[in-house]
Amino acid sequence: MIVGIGIDVVDIDRFAQTLEATPRMLEKLFHERERDMPIESLAARFAAKEAIAKALGSPGGMLFHDAVIERRAGHPPQVEVHGTVAAVAAEKGVRNFHLSLSHDGGVATAMVIAEG
Repeated sequence: MIVGIGIDVVDIDRFAQTLEATPRMLEKLFHERERDMPIESLAARFAAKEAIAKALGSPGGMLFHDAVIERRAGHPPQVEVHGTVAAVAAEKGVRNFHLSLSHDGGVATAMVIAEG
């Protein structure tokens, strides 16, 4: 059963400028396993985290670094949730997330389906 869907779009240049102007934002938004990725990948992961929040109903109080977007060669990206995001997902009955990421033409996008 689909519990929720979410989609988000990020302007990669503007996102890069924000991270450059506010270096601590990297730690606030991303788990340590994500932080050394190229800017296009970071922007897509930020879009994914926003899409996850939307799929969960945007309840507030969730920490972005509690959602980790894993990428393994030859496999689709996977959502791993901890702490605040895991708590909201459990409350909503979400057992699995389906995720699609893309970046092209200066824009990063993400689509998430939360499944119960």
